[in-house]
Amino acid sequence: MSETPELRGDDGLHAPSRDMAARAAEWDAADPLAAVRDRFVLDSAPDHASGDAGVYLDGNSLGALPRTVPGRLADVIAREWGELRIRSWTESGWWTAPERVGDKIAPLIGAAPGRVVVGDSTSVNLFKAVVGGVRMAGKGCTEILVDATTFPTDGYIARSAARMTGLAVRPVEPARIADEVTERTALALVNHVDYRTGRLNDLPGITNALHSAGALAVWDLCHSAGALPVGLDAHHVDLAVGCTYKYLNGGPGSPAYLYVRESLQERFESPLPGWNSHADPFAMDPAYTPAEGISRARVGTPDILSLLALEAALEVWDGVSIEAVRTKSLALTDFFLECVTSYVPLGRARSVTPYDHQRRGSQVSLECFPKLSASAEQGAVPMAREVMDELIRRGVVGDFRPPDVLRFGFTPLYTSFADAERAAWVLGEVLRALPDVESGAAGADG
Repeated sequence: MSETPELRGDDGLHAPSRDMAARAAEWDAADPLAAVRDRFVLDSAPDHASGDAGVYLDGNSLGALPRTVPGRLADVIAREWGELRIRSWTESGWWTAPERVGDKIAPLIGAAPGRVVVGDSTSVNLFKAVVGGVRMAGKGCTEILVDATTFPTDGYIARSAARMTGLAVRPVEPARIADEVTERTALALVNHVDYRTGRLNDLPGITNALHSAGALAVWDLCHSAGALPVGLDAHHVDLAVGCTYKYLNGGPGSPAYLYVRESLQERFESPLPGWNSHADPFAMDPAYTPAEGISRARVGTPDILSLLALEAALEVWDGVSIEAVRTKSLALTDFFLECVTSYVPLGRARSVTPYDHQRRGSQVSLECFPKLSASAEQGAVPMAREVMDELIRRGVVGDFRPPDVLRFGFTPLYTSFADAERAAWVLGEVLRALPDVESGAAGADG
């Protein structure tokens, strides 16, 4: 089987039998994580068009709201802020929250306590990691390798860091890093999961190849943390960053995190030394002395409301193993691809997400194509934006990435097999309803 075969469904002339729904019900009944779904606020009102509840498959952009968050935030605002006010920095544990919440994230990414700190945005943490990594690199290094398929911000940050440190940036496909790294490479910044295709990159292999050449490994975990095991400590990753509003369900704009390998913490020199990372922050010493351990990666006053909302959100992980999440993730994405094959008309969709479990994250990305009239030449015109707009109108929420990709994110904590089946069914309905398109016709903008 090829990595991204065309999904071969019905002939497009007749709607297929909805025979996968019964299987979905059986799988949901046997799902050991099924009860975790009740820990989230999800659609309960029927979709007006179909009578079914809505399906949310965009947790790879913004996770659903955990039920623990509203009450916790209400208490933080009314009591900790409203009544205790400044005393909450000590009495309510506000000051230690960045490290405390970091320790709650740590087991989800395979890190021991004291190696993760939460605060600032993903971009700010990327900047700290890349510049801090360059400062730890050996003398004579002249370049930073950047994942050529990276999310754009990573490239922007890497180029800015390179200008500041006098290095060059060289984009390299992740699969080529082992062959391209040299003794002049300071570090490589790589995405664990490709945001567009859902491809899972080889974290252990790439990290080992970088270390063999004397370079550091900096990983972006935005699309893997909370969806699959990462193993930062086990694989000797040097630095890693990630957001918390996707599979960790921390809320819009929730603070990101930074991981620094324990053996490197003493050498880690942040390019953003703030009073929060000072060894004695309240001494107000004009000379900077970094704190011990992971606290030296802090910068300024933490965003307490978002940070404590995230802490409450992480309670949904109580009693849940990341290995069980990965098992369900693969089962969900396998089942969704099978449903798409059954329900989508022949030649109307193609998966760009690898079928190989070793190379798949927790999303499925599809290219889709309109029908071609008999007079059309070979080839198809992508029109994914219009298709996603119609899916959302019908209650199936995924997202679109230019120029031609539909993304469906599967969050095993709350996504059901019934969700996967319904999403594929509605996708088939939408694609069957598309009009014939002459070759080269307008309106196919991706």
